[in-house]
Amino acid sequence: MSLHWRSADHPARLGLAVSRKVDKRAVVRNRIKRVLRDATRHLLPWLAPGDYVVVARSAAAQASGEQLRQAYLRLLRRAGALPAPAADGTMRPPISASSPTSTSEPASG
Repeated sequence: MSLHWRSADHPARLGLAVSRKVDKRAVVRNRIKRVLRDATRHLLPWLAPGDYVVVARSAAAQASGEQLRQAYLRLLRRAGALPAPAADGTMRPPISASSPTSTSEPASG
């Protein structure tokens, strides 16, 4: 998958491109789009505002729904559209010497 992201002032919008080169069966192409739309719906509160266009590649046709979701999450995090996952545990991470003004969110639990 590849992601094209343009920052904007409006809430996040999603565009999907799953061509016939990915799979010639519409059922497979629609499954990919359905999984990505559902993942986006669950991530909307955390997504940075802007326009997102996801272009599926041929490997997406053989991937399971969970594999598609994980690849999509990695793609969004790598692009900087999603915050990094919170650290595990109940204690706040120590403040590093290199960034004395850094803030972290308390772990929920």
